[in-house]
Amino acid sequence: MPKLWNETIEAHRNAVRDATLDAAAALVAEHGLMAVTMSRIAQETGIGRATLYKYFPDVESILVAWHERQVAHHLEQLEAVRDRVADPERRLHAVLETYALISYERHGHHGTDMAALLHQGPAITRAHQRLLALVEGLVAEGVASGALRADVAPGELAAYCLHALGAAAGLTSKAAVRRLVAVTLAGLRPSGPHGEA
Repeated sequence: MPKLWNETIEAHRNAVRDATLDAAAALVAEHGLMAVTMSRIAQETGIGRATLYKYFPDVESILVAWHERQVAHHLEQLEAVRDRVADPERRLHAVLETYALISYERHGHHGTDMAALLHQGPAITRAHQRLLALVEGLVAEGVASGALRADVAPGELAAYCLHALGAAAGLTSKAAVRRLVAVTLAGLRPSGPHGEA
């Protein structure tokens, strides 16, 4: 096939996929997980059900694909924040605050059944590893600059940060999220005469 034809077909596939994922997300947000059906997604997108089934075998696969797209977008957002700040300590702060705010803003957008469904699979595992590596790299920079404690491995500190900031999902304000970030960062600072507040 000519290159232009292939590009046109690929663009069409991407448009159908994006429209499907957007419609599913809107339906879940408006009506809840149980209200989402292939028929409703087809109706919302204007895509025939037969065509929809060519792209996704069922609603679960659509919801998983939508969540994977959201996670990828969040990782890109965190990497962009990292790349905008030069100072290692401020860079870590900016990334952790953005991560916590994402967790806070996503809370309540889907229930526990949906969360259990969406937070599994190899794509989510790879995304978590990428996130952990991102934070670990920032922590290692902070350790090398002397701003962060060196008595605990950067990987352990990164895991601590992500677990601690997972609590942002249950907070009630952005101010509370920012306080949580400050407390988390305080745990990374060196202890002893030079690291005490």
